[in-house]
Amino acid sequence: MSGSSEYTPPKVWTWNKANGGQFASINRPIAGPTHDKELPVGRHPLQLYSLGTPNGQKVTIMLEELLALGHSGAEYDAWLIKIGDGDQFGSGFVAVNPNSKIPALMDRSGPKPIRVFESGAILTYLAEKFGAFLPTEPSARAECLSWLFWQMGSAPYLGGGFGHFYAYAPTKIEYAIDRFAMEVKRQLDVLDRRLAESEYLAGNEYTIADIAVWPWYGGLVKGWTYGAAEFLQVEDYKNVLRWADTIYSRPAVQRGRMVNRLSGDPSSQLHERHDASDFDTRTQDKLAAAE
Repeated sequence: MSGSSEYTPPKVWTWNKANGGQFASINRPIAGPTHDKELPVGRHPLQLYSLGTPNGQKVTIMLEELLALGHSGAEYDAWLIKIGDGDQFGSGFVAVNPNSKIPALMDRSGPKPIRVFESGAILTYLAEKFGAFLPTEPSARAECLSWLFWQMGSAPYLGGGFGHFYAYAPTKIEYAIDRFAMEVKRQLDVLDRRLAESEYLAGNEYTIADIAVWPWYGGLVKGWTYGAAEFLQVEDYKNVLRWADTIYSRPAVQRGRMVNRLSGDPSSQLHERHDASDFDTRTQDKLAAAE
């Protein structure tokens, strides 16, 4: 089996930094800050500290959708957290999210700032705060939350499992890639069967379930994730492709996908977002031209 070798786990595991691959500088077996650094605070009620990964996109898409509905209280500052540089281990960020993962949100609209971390918690918090994208009828709400939590449980197999071993691991291990490819294809089939009977994941309405699942699985079938579309034969999942295209056609989704993004065409990268006009004036292509 390619990439395999005989390995017997020791009685006690010890941390070998040299085995971390391209993430060796930021992965560690302990929590807490590594350095003192306060977080910046902008002028809007909501302060987001994030990066344009699939998990980060969930929240920026949600905020842009809320603004598109006319919820002015959803105005936000999106500050860039470069996880490759270890920004998530600064003392200020750890105070907002002790798990040192993006995204993290501070709501400063009330008398006492409220911290919210974990993308699913942030989506639910915002949906309840603004009364949008989360059904109130009990059965529809249950369906929405079920698919939201499906994403929380499933995406680690796509990202930390398949994505890591297929795209990032320093050695290609056939067993690991086969194991996680099988699971990702099973997950795509789960989505495809659901979307064969329903326009959106929770029913006929677009909800936070779609906002959570789309950056991961929509991005996968659109060919944006891990360069694995052909390997996984994503064209077989016709209903997922239909759903992915429908959601991508939404202007708020396109805006949200740009925020805190560090890759792709410079015109699609808005490293920080502090005003709605930034989409027209502060994308990387505009900033480069101004220089």
